[in-house]
Amino acid sequence: MKTSEPLLFLQGFLKNPKRVGSVLPSSKFLAHKIVQSVPWDEVRTVAELGPGTGAITRLMRAQLPQSATVFLFERDPKMRSNLKKTYPEFMFHSNASYLLKRINQEYVHQLDSIICGLPFFNFSREMRHNILSQIHTALRPGGTLVLYQYSLHMKKQLAELFKIEKIQFVPFSFPPVFVYICRKKDEEGHGETRELGET
Repeated sequence: MKTSEPLLFLQGFLKNPKRVGSVLPSSKFLAHKIVQSVPWDEVRTVAELGPGTGAITRLMRAQLPQSATVFLFERDPKMRSNLKKTYPEFMFHSNASYLLKRINQEYVHQLDSIICGLPFFNFSREMRHNILSQIHTALRPGGTLVLYQYSLHMKKQLAELFKIEKIQFVPFSFPPVFVYICRKKDEEGHGETRELGET
């Protein structure tokens, strides 16, 4: 019998709370907000870091052209196995710490967009820096990073690497979430927050 998504997520959280970061999968409201934040007409290569049970992945697939290259990085083996059955056309990896290595193995040098729900607050400073640095290198200039977190603790670090176009607070999620919508800066660009908006 197939395990329900909330139960699967709870099992993953109880097994490794620092990796999963939440008791429940992303709400439909949050998933729609994240997917609406990506300019899909510019996207041919994309990675989702921490897709969990696939709440965002489902909506993302509906927006992508069939020729798109999609990488999903999910640490929890049960969630990853379920995702593989649902999205056999996507490429799966367990550890986002090897983002650059994995995309380069598929002859992809830069991504148009990255969606990230990794619980950075739970990571060591070194791991946080490593993954953010790889996200920055993997993303093409002008590419979009949509990152969702449960606090504003990543704001300063993100602003050093990206132009933060918008931060949106999504209250209809448990727990409530902040969605950072960022662009990779040009060499001479400057990162700044243009808007802190509530939805």
